[in-house]
Amino acid sequence: MARKDAILSMRQILIMRRDALRTALAGDLSLLKELRAQAAGDVVDAALDSAQDEISSQLAEVESRELASIENALQRMRDGQYGICESCSCSIPMARLNALPYATLCIECQRETERYGRGAGSDADWGRVLDTSGGDDVSINDIEIDV
Repeated sequence: MARKDAILSMRQILIMRRDALRTALAGDLSLLKELRAQAAGDVVDAALDSAQDEISSQLAEVESRELASIENALQRMRDGQYGICESCSCSIPMARLNALPYATLCIECQRETERYGRGAGSDADWGRVLDTSGGDDVSINDIEIDV
């Protein structure tokens, strides 16, 4: 019965985090709209506004992904599948769920997924990462980071 109680407690934590993320995302999006609506001052102000917009946009993307993971976890709770590994159907240890409440894989299956590059991000074209053609130099600003 302890696992069931822990999962019920986890549900409350997930709901609180979901609500906080929804509020934060609503604020982030309204802030971005306000920033775009303001007239730009000089070039430096415009550059700073642009950089801040990019940071806010990336944070909103990370928060949005976390929100989707939380929504998935809550749906799995409703379906009676929460805490069960999507890959091997074994129970995910409570220690893992406490650390990552929206985990859908047990540690072993997660390691296997990461080892072989399956799962999220597995459609990446790693052949394009190293360009040995001797073309133009690439700076860090040319690289889009997906967090």
